[in-house]
Amino acid sequence: MTQRFYALLFITSFLFLTSATIQAQIGGNSTYKFLNLPNSPRVAALGGNFVAISDNDLAVGLNNPSMISKEMHNGLSLNFVDYFADINYGFASYSRTYEKYGSFAATMQYLNYGRFTYTDETGVLDENAGEFTGNEMAFVLGWGRRLDSLFSIGANLKAISSSLESYNSFGMAVDVAGSYHARSGFTASLVARNIGRQLSTYTPGNHEPLPFEIQFGISKKLKHLPFRYSILLTNLQKWDLTFVDPAEETVDPFTGEVKTKSKAGEFADKAFRHVVIGGEFVPSRNFSFRLGYNYQRRQEMKVDSKKGTVGFSWGFGFRVSKFNFSYARSAYHLSGSPNMLSIAFNLSDFSGSGK
Repeated sequence: MTQRFYALLFITSFLFLTSATIQAQIGGNSTYKFLNLPNSPRVAALGGNFVAISDNDLAVGLNNPSMISKEMHNGLSLNFVDYFADINYGFASYSRTYEKYGSFAATMQYLNYGRFTYTDETGVLDENAGEFTGNEMAFVLGWGRRLDSLFSIGANLKAISSSLESYNSFGMAVDVAGSYHARSGFTASLVARNIGRQLSTYTPGNHEPLPFEIQFGISKKLKHLPFRYSILLTNLQKWDLTFVDPAEETVDPFTGEVKTKSKAGEFADKAFRHVVIGGEFVPSRNFSFRLGYNYQRRQEMKVDSKKGTVGFSWGFGFRVSKFNFSYARSAYHLSGSPNMLSIAFNLSDFSGSGK
């Protein structure tokens, strides 16, 4: 009876919350976009900002709370990203399980934009004004519970704070997620993220939507090869993710007409902007190598004259004694690729006590 109650509660919450937010926008029409940054090298290396992988990785549980499990009890995960310019961000997560209530994970994430110098409208430095900073933070309390051997559910509650120069904002959001775990090693997850609103705005009366998103992902570890594939479907709440880029328009020199894609090409372009693919080669429990490809990122960030590896990502993870280390690089643009580092361990391995 208890498991049925949890399942009914999850389904009701998912339908109610997503129906209330289904018109949310993407791109530059929402605030708190830092909530969608990849939270670990493993997730970044596989090309996205969440994965449907169930192997007790605490970092995976942040953006897919249905993966939070009792095997993560007393686990600690620390992640740091050297982003672009002077921008950096990071995460610190800790998990605890209570038999009656399920498994919990507390995460503090931050984004530091660095320091800026005041200028006037023409770009001339204002020596008397000094400097200003910008940063954003979120405290996330996640909960996950296994309903039976096949299904698990989870949710996150987020308190969000943003300070950009003299402008400040505070908001609340929730994520809800459900996963299916087949005995064959196949996993599927459905996640609705960043359902919420601003409680206080940067300027009076100007409420901005949060970066709401519905995601679906699958993963499968092959039976006879040390390899796991991952396929993610993003932004399922909105079909058309394209935008008009005048630089990509080509004009027929004889007719003056703007050349357009065929119907099939247009459909394929729109469809693949939702797809992120990744693979993980795991020859042993102490080492793994990861690759990912994000089609939407490549289409939005590439430079036609030199596309390079924009949209691709890679990384690796290894275990030394009681510590798990991970590293990743994601090619966002030709100007550079962020470096992501993480270390994870279980405090019980040092104390000899898990409770």
